Amino acid sequence: MATNYEAAAGFITAYGQSEAQKAAAINQQTGYMVQARDNLAIAGVRSDMDNQYAEIQAGRILKKAENEAMNYQIAGNSLLKNMRATNASMRARAAASGVVVGEGSYAAVARENVAATMRDVGIADLNALTAKVLGFEDASAMIQSTQYQTFLNNFFAQRQAGQYEMAASAARTQGNLLSSYTLLKGGMDLAKTYAPTPPKKAS
Repeated sequence: MATNYEAAAGFITAYGQSEAQKAAAINQQTGYMVQARDNLAIAGVRSDMDNQYAEIQAGRILKKAENEAMNYQIAGNSLLKNMRATNASMRARAAASGVVVGEGSYAAVARENVAATMRDVGIADLNALTAKVLGFEDASAMIQSTQYQTFLNNFFAQRQAGQYEMAASAARTQGNLLSSYTLLKGGMDLAKTYAPTPPKKAS
């Protein structure tokens, strides 16, 4: 009879071990799933921060380009202002000297002054336009580069999360199999103990 009690106790122990193995498998699965979720969450936060930083830097680049273009425009306006002042001064001197303003050396000098100034103004305008264009290109390149890097980071995070999910599923399956084996073995041991003893043959 003691053997039957021992067998029952062994089955109960096997059942406890089986449930413990299930719990351990669930716990391991949960750990993997949490890790997968955390990886995706971190990747999402990092992507948002990278995009915000890129937008801020792009805005600074555009503002710098805008300031450079404005400086070139101011320089061009200064050239025009100086040209008008110079021509006005020349007209005043010519008038004081009794020279006809629209003729002779004054007219030639004034025309050359206007031509040289307009060339310089054209260069300033071109520089202003170039500064704007390059600023737009640099800002666009920064945003595109950040978006591409963000895409890669998210892709690898999702891939790693998928690996964690596969590991979680495998851990749960393995734990269930081990639990079932433990319980089955305990049941078989118990069945062997309670199996009826065949009657002895009469001699």
